[in-house]
Amino acid sequence: MRTFAHIINPVVVQPTSDLFLAQPITFETMRVARDFASGQVGVQLLTTQYPEDRALVPDDFIMTPDLERSVLDVARFGRQRKLPLIGDIVSRMYEAAPDAEYLVYTNNDIALMPFFYVAVNALIESGYDALVINRLVVTDDYWRLDEIPLMYAATGRIHEGHDCFVFRRDTFRQYKLGDVCIGIPYIGRVMVWNLFCFGRNFREFKASHLTFHLGDPPMKWHGGGEDYVAHNKSAAGKVMRELEGACGPETVKRMIAAYPHEFNYG
Repeated sequence: MRTFAHIINPVVVQPTSDLFLAQPITFETMRVARDFASGQVGVQLLTTQYPEDRALVPDDFIMTPDLERSVLDVARFGRQRKLPLIGDIVSRMYEAAPDAEYLVYTNNDIALMPFFYVAVNALIESGYDALVINRLVVTDDYWRLDEIPLMYAATGRIHEGHDCFVFRRDTFRQYKLGDVCIGIPYIGRVMVWNLFCFGRNFREFKASHLTFHLGDPPMKWHGGGEDYVAHNKSAAGKVMRELEGACGPETVKRMIAAYPHEFNYG
């Protein structure tokens, strides 16, 4: 039976934050999807977090060691935002789940359909080994846990954002993730590049009803966060150069052909 490890990064937020309502939905839909897959796919649900966020972690999730650094440790910014580095998050999962064949990372506001793990397993069985699954945006009229069935039933619209990644564990040590932090542009494309480079059969699923997000709020990095975008852009450029050295210029050319809009560094 194939095994998955799936990690998210919970964070304690104020009630005014979208995450205040979204994270409990994420936790519950992950549980439902794990239970739905029982007997077909083995699933470990993991978190990594800062010490101050430990109280938010559900009892039935495996808590990996606390994060020890943030983007503030690698660059200077006008406004202090303690954003984790994606490499640190995925490394925690890699270390905590030595028996998992596949690793899954999603943003902490991405909810799963009940059949998520079973469907992903079927896609792997069909030959894919590196998957990016784009979310659908559904109505944000529903927010309570008892309304999750209505969320499942809602008709969503396609969103191009990259926020769910599935890849073989045995490829992770090759990944080049640099100092890119989550929550800021360029995080998704850096993950896509690595899956493209190190997967034997990569595929982006743009319209699969496997994950969803409640509503489509404005991008929170606008207004006072330009220095974070500049940091991630610079870090992504370094990642690109490392990938060219590791995978060869021909692979990078194929990535550019597949994702021409992703490679505009100005």
